[in-house]
Amino acid sequence: MDKSFYTNHAKAWQYAESSRLNAESDYLVAARAQATQAGFTQGSVAQGAFLEVVARASQARSIILVGTGSVVEALRLIEGLGDAGQFTAVDSSSQGADLIRRAFRSLSGRTGVRLRAVNARAKTYFLRLNPQDYDLIVVAGDDVNYIDSLQEAPRLLRARGQILFTDAMCFLENEDEGGVMNPSNQSPRAVLLRQLAESCEQNQDGELDACLLPIGTGVLLASKR
Repeated sequence: MDKSFYTNHAKAWQYAESSRLNAESDYLVAARAQATQAGFTQGSVAQGAFLEVVARASQARSIILVGTGSVVEALRLIEGLGDAGQFTAVDSSSQGADLIRRAFRSLSGRTGVRLRAVNARAKTYFLRLNPQDYDLIVVAGDDVNYIDSLQEAPRLLRARGQILFTDAMCFLENEDEGGVMNPSNQSPRAVLLRQLAESCEQNQDGELDACLLPIGTGVLLASKR
């Protein structure tokens, strides 16, 4: 693969981010600005569109979002649920949970989705949840929740349920260090995300089928058999 191949890939990424197919509505743009101003990094536009389509295409009725101030992700997933369903936001930051509650209130009269927003770590809160009761789990933001969520996914997901991890390439933190692709990048987040991918590889003959996709800053998607 020559230099032009990688240049075209970078252009393709930019093209996807600016495509009208992935465009954010005015209220999503406003929510992104508010969350960013509060200090919470949001996922890319194309990634948000992908989450919404996955939720809608899988006909999900019960979704968990684990993240830290992942407001845009929350709103995209709620859109994917349509007019009904349960959306649970597990946020390790009380400010992030409040932002999601406020963003949800802005949808008043536009959705029949029920919101449950809690300020807790995934490892603690997941113990309270019923097994095989969820169609989709999305993990974003604070990397402390990634491994814990993967371990609990087989118990919480229904058959054919999915778990999706964002920023799988580790570009949201110190992008100049090359993410997980650069072996010399030994930041705690890069090390953890490599371990996450390795855990999914080792589980390919077990309960989950997984793939790694270059959407946004990287998506790791696993499906329960």
